[in-house]
Amino acid sequence: MANPNQTPQFHYHFSTVTGIFLQDEETTDASKFDFASTDFGLIPRAYPSDAEFDPNNGKTQWERLAYYIEALNRHSPPDTQYKLLFLGRHGQGVHNCHYSLLNGDDDLTWFDALLTDVGISQARTVNETWKAQIKKGIPHPQSYYVSPLRRCCETARVSFEESGLRGTEPFQPLVKELLRETLGLHTCDARSPKSVVEAAYPKYVFEDGFSEEDRLHVPDLRESDSARDVRFIELLSDIFASDGNSVLSLTTHSGAIMSILHVVGHRKFTLETGGVIPVLVRGERKEGKGEKGVVEPWWPKPECPKN
Repeated sequence: MANPNQTPQFHYHFSTVTGIFLQDEETTDASKFDFASTDFGLIPRAYPSDAEFDPNNGKTQWERLAYYIEALNRHSPPDTQYKLLFLGRHGQGVHNCHYSLLNGDDDLTWFDALLTDVGISQARTVNETWKAQIKKGIPHPQSYYVSPLRRCCETARVSFEESGLRGTEPFQPLVKELLRETLGLHTCDARSPKSVVEAAYPKYVFEDGFSEEDRLHVPDLRESDSARDVRFIELLSDIFASDGNSVLSLTTHSGAIMSILHVVGHRKFTLETGGVIPVLVRGERKEGKGEKGVVEPWWPKPECPKN
């Protein structure tokens, strides 16, 4: 007999609802795609809920999508929910591969790397894109999440402050530790102490249990792709279990977005710095522990060629 005091184990199975955005389509070339000029990639199409919501064809594409997501959630079983995730990659940072194992030089610091002027400009483009889409009826994010690394914190601030989106004045995203870039080795992916980030972004909210010091960075090992996937299954499971909202913004990193797309069954889609990809995700809560599959060990520090 099961112990009535024991917390039941469950897991989430994630999948992508395709056919909503151009990024879902195999014919869309990521290297040439411009989210800002294509309504974030929204495909002009009909939805099954249009007859109920828009019989006179007077609603915008975004308004009809928002209602479709609402209808999906309303008619789904209790253990299934749909969330529209806007995944934003931080703008260009001062770090790069050549410098990633060092702390800095006389002119730049890339430990927990900051944005360049180009990176700030990229975040402003995101801000202007949101403003343009608001006029077209885009559903406003109801929850905002951000990586604790400073390039993401600043990207999120520039992207959303004074954007006109509901819930951004003041802008108070939730800082999530697991929303970070691939862990280990690279000093640009180590985070500053909580007090440093908090001083720079005093309105940001840190999740419960967020530690002062970085407990995840490992100086001599690099997180494998499969280990990173497991981390993002945990992150998404936490968000789906605790957040009842259906439109979410996550400002994060290229490796993080790669893993999120992979674990929700989306096709591979590489984002440029400052890029945004929306994904409609179905999350099904199932009893028992989920299968993690083969998780590769973290990788050791590579041998660097001598000049």
